Amino acid sequence: MTELVDSYLFSKRRVDEDKHQYASPRELKLAIDELHKALSSPNAVTTDPDALRTYGSSENSYHLASPHSVVVRPASTADVVEVVNISRKYRVPVTAYSGATSLEGHTSGYPSGSICLDMSGMDEILQINETDSDLVCQSGARWEDINEALKAKGIPLFFPLDPGPGATIGGMIGTGCSGTNAVRYGTARAEWFLNLTVVLPNGEVIKTRRRARKSAAGFDSTKLFIGAEGTLGIVTEATLRLAPVIPTKVAMAQFPDVEHAVSAVQEILNTPYGPHIQCIELLDDQMMSAINNAGFIDHPYPVKDTLFFKIQGDPFCIKGTSKAVQAIVKKHGSSRFEFAPTDQEAQDLWQNRKYALPSTMAANPGARCWTTDVCVPVSRLPQLVLETKKDLANAGLRSTIVGHVGDGNFHALMLFHNDDELKSVSDAVHRLVYRALALDGTCTGEHGVGIGKKEYLVDELGEGTVELMRVIKRAVDPLNLLNPGKLYPERREPGKEESHA
Repeated sequence: MTELVDSYLFSKRRVDEDKHQYASPRELKLAIDELHKALSSPNAVTTDPDALRTYGSSENSYHLASPHSVVVRPASTADVVEVVNISRKYRVPVTAYSGATSLEGHTSGYPSGSICLDMSGMDEILQINETDSDLVCQSGARWEDINEALKAKGIPLFFPLDPGPGATIGGMIGTGCSGTNAVRYGTARAEWFLNLTVVLPNGEVIKTRRRARKSAAGFDSTKLFIGAEGTLGIVTEATLRLAPVIPTKVAMAQFPDVEHAVSAVQEILNTPYGPHIQCIELLDDQMMSAINNAGFIDHPYPVKDTLFFKIQGDPFCIKGTSKAVQAIVKKHGSSRFEFAPTDQEAQDLWQNRKYALPSTMAANPGARCWTTDVCVPVSRLPQLVLETKKDLANAGLRSTIVGHVGDGNFHALMLFHNDDELKSVSDAVHRLVYRALALDGTCTGEHGVGIGKKEYLVDELGEGTVELMRVIKRAVDPLNLLNPGKLYPERREPGKEESHA
């Protein structure tokens, strides 16, 4: 009788575009009860309404969001297997969560009910192989904590991928992250992840490779999960390649406008000194003003479009590189080039760059901020940045701009106060994306796709490539349980292509 009543009351279950059927309210309750039994440690499972809302949204993301039905905090790969098996048994979607630094709606719940798998407690460094320059850690480990641990142990190695503060290894893998060091060290899609331990949607645990630095044994299944945003499997452990710590100096150059600043970048990188450049970061005049006004620094900077450099090498290399950089930026109109006088000031200077979003918010009390990113070939970046600044000014929008301009990636932090301004910001984001695509760029250099950028993938990659992504997703996760509604765009109906004029 219970089953009969249940089937009558809850016959209209949530069905996605591929006709997947998810748990009814009663099945969802049974799943949650089973999760409580399977993970019995205190606070491992919670249904607190405030927690469900917090885990399902981000205060700096303005895409559609839904609260989760339950938050689960695993302590091991075995716990993750338990959760995935319960998910499959009751057809409850699962969204992995860790550092909560994503900006494109990645952590939103699924409307019919979902499990939030909080991996942040799985944050241990399991093994350090100093001789081989690698280490093994759990996916909830933060990149900053890894580097601090290596430094504390006196190991002269570090993990060079450096996205936003608080980002974890699992999230960095999921979004295919980058960071300020990408000029010299590349991104997550290079060789920095040697091996992954992954729980597949069927509950099986796999390792994508062994620990050898290279392998010709089949295609690289590690790369399959980098950028997949938790839609193909749950990463629980990773083997990270490490790099040697190299002496570094920080320099600053200021320019009359942003076009002059960015135009100097490619010329610098194309010199024989280019390999000694670790980072080139752009902070526009509005960002410099925000840093001054946020109250986080002791000595204000001149409010001009500014490039920050990290130059690596021995004293001879740094001296030669700095001379070359100084000559080039002067040719492009730089009125000021100087090194940070002490290591502490260099560290403080770079820390201010890493906290661009908090500085922007602190300098504009009462405002909210939509942060987006795109990436283009470096030679196209001056045009993109200049046109974007003009567009935002014409729209009456206040913004700050920062960018990893050494690899063509920049971020616009757009401010607004009400729903009308939010609509203007949303429209400006669309124009920015299509401006980047027209310059042979990408809709996202490092933030990832999530909910916010999936509508652009067909225009960027083509329907054939996107369909291949869908085919892989269906093969690995036929029930569409891992992070549904993210990354893969809905199929467009013939004759309903969007206009981007």
